[in-house]
Amino acid sequence: MDTALILRQKFDRNELKDNEIDQLLNESKLVEKLTKDYEETTFFLIFRLLCLSEIPYIERLKYTQTILNTISNMMATEEGFSYTGKVKGIVPCYNALLLEAYVRLGKVDSKEVKNALNWIKQYQVFDRNQETSWKYDGICKYGGCMKKTPCYIGIGKTVRALITYAEYINHQDKEVESLIKLGSEYMLTHHMYQRLTTGKPISAHITDIMVPQAYMLSLTDLVYIAGKCGLWEDERTNELKKLLEEKAVTNNEWKIDYIYQNKGYKAFETRRNTSLWASYFINNSLNK
Repeated sequence: MDTALILRQKFDRNELKDNEIDQLLNESKLVEKLTKDYEETTFFLIFRLLCLSEIPYIERLKYTQTILNTISNMMATEEGFSYTGKVKGIVPCYNALLLEAYVRLGKVDSKEVKNALNWIKQYQVFDRNQETSWKYDGICKYGGCMKKTPCYIGIGKTVRALITYAEYINHQDKEVESLIKLGSEYMLTHHMYQRLTTGKPISAHITDIMVPQAYMLSLTDLVYIAGKCGLWEDERTNELKKLLEEKAVTNNEWKIDYIYQNKGYKAFETRRNTSLWASYFINNSLNK
C-alpha cells in the first residue's frame, strides 16, 4: 500500500500524528509521480490540483503551493473560480471542483473559497424550472449549466464540494446544510444516476469508478455523497447499491473503470488490479 493512502486513512480516522506526516509524504511513490512534471496551463493545473487534494497535508510541499498560487492568480475571480480567468466564464462544475480542492488543501478560510461559496449560495440552482440571477452567458455553453433542466454534473459536483466544506467547518453554516439537503434530494429523485424518463445513466462515466475525481460526475462521487449524507437507508439508493454489487470484483473490493486522459490528471492506480483507493473510499461510504 502506498504511504499516501496510509496517510489518507489515518487522517480520516483522526489517528495521524504530526511526526508521521512528512515521512509518509516523502516515502510515497504516488506523491513522487504527482510532483515530477508541471505545466502552467489551465487544465493541467486544475486536474493536478484535484489529484493532489486527495492526499492530506500535501500542501506542505512547495510544488502544491506553486500550483495553488498560480490558480489563484489565473482563475480566482471576485465572484468565484473561472477556468477562463474571467468572471463571465464561471461554470458550476469547475467552481465546485476548485472550491473542494482548496478546502482540502488548508484554504477553507481563504478569500478564494469564500468567493466560490458565495457564488454557489447566490446563483446555483438545485431543481428543474428554476431561474438563476447570474447574468453571464458562460453557463449557457456546453449544453447549458442552468437551463430548465440544470446540468446534473454541476449539481453533483456542487453537492460534493459543499459536503466537504461543511465537514471542514464542523457543519456551522446552516445555509450550506440546507443546500446540501436540497441538492441530495434532487439526486435521490434520479436514484442518484438515472434519467427520469428512461432510467438510463444521465451522463457519460456516471457509472464508472474513478480515483481521483475529474470534471465528469462518476460513481465514486455518488458513493461519496451517499455516505456523507447518510442516504444508504433511502430506498432510492437501491439501484446504486445494486450497481456497486455488480461491479465488485470480490467482496468489498473494486477496480478503477475509467482513466481520464489529460496531462494534469494522474489515476492513482491502473485498471488491471483491484484498486486499494477505490475500495477504501467505497467501503468507507457504505460503512457510514
